[in-house]
Amino acid sequence: MELFLKILLVVTSFMLIAAVLLHKGRGGGLSSLFGGGTQSSLAGSSVAEKNLDRITLGIGAVWLICIIGLGLLISI
Repeated sequence: MELFLKILLVVTSFMLIAAVLLHKGRGGGLSSLFGGGTQSSLAGSSVAEKNLDRITLGIGAVWLICIIGLGLLISI
């Protein structure tokens, strides 16, 4: 179980880094490479950006559960 959580933690860490880098920042970020920078600033959040937010939150939740689970397993 501990090995599974460690592997899942590493995988979700890399996925979380990639998801955060894909978010649109002030200058467009890496998301502008995939067409995110062509929208006007008055249009608001696109559907892709909202989905990316949900995916990032989901990955972050799995990452947090892995951290708590590993902490509980190690403390026993």
